[in-house]
Amino acid sequence: MRLADSHCHLIYKGLGEQQPEVLARAREAGVVAMLNISTRENEWDDVIAVAEREPDVWASVGIHPHEADQHPDIGTARLVERAQHPRVVGIGESGLDYYYDHSDRDRQRASFRAHLAASRETGLPIIVHTRDAEDDTAQILRDEMGRGAFPGVIHCFTASSAFADTALELGFYISISGIVTFKNARDLQETAARLPLDRLLIETDAPFLAPVPHRGRTGEPAFVADTCRFLAQLRGEDPEQLAEATRQNFHKLFAKTLA
Repeated sequence: MRLADSHCHLIYKGLGEQQPEVLARAREAGVVAMLNISTRENEWDDVIAVAEREPDVWASVGIHPHEADQHPDIGTARLVERAQHPRVVGIGESGLDYYYDHSDRDRQRASFRAHLAASRETGLPIIVHTRDAEDDTAQILRDEMGRGAFPGVIHCFTASSAFADTALELGFYISISGIVTFKNARDLQETAARLPLDRLLIETDAPFLAPVPHRGRTGEPAFVADTCRFLAQLRGEDPEQLAEATRQNFHKLFAKTLA
């Protein structure tokens, strides 16, 4: 299999201390592309540095909704400026998280809109985090799309089937994480089984959410192969073909990876 891990955090605790070994295991498992995601400004340089060093790793710049309160000065212009780096291929992750509410909801919404404007201005995909905030996420995406189109992905999808339809209607891709392998994820499994193949991505969100049979361990990009095999069985597809399709989708969405 030749796989793309569309969302991982290679500098986070559990991966950063053993990054060469983590990358070696990923490559041995067939992972040929990884997107290293940032969640706060003080990560940007380190995330980009990995992408500069490793030819199969790319970077994003963004502020996670949990961090919105701590970054009131990070607006569209700053994101656009850093996105000019040749190894930065996406904006985010950004979005809304009403489950934890670590940041004020108005501040989350303002930050999200700034990221969407940066996506529209640069043409780079927005990487959307949404949890317990489907209605507001959909409303903001529709509103901002009305101001001019932008590409994007709903990362680590766990939302409703109806929200999946909304995302697809807006032209978004949907990325499935190791959560789909969990026994209690039946609703997600039903949604993942019917997603159109040409809009599907796979991710690990490593070091989080290790899939079965690694659950409870530190997640790493190599485990995207396990999620791919599970998802292929769920959808009645060949794992090799699913891996290839999702890898091609990754490069189609994050087109700057082909530059």
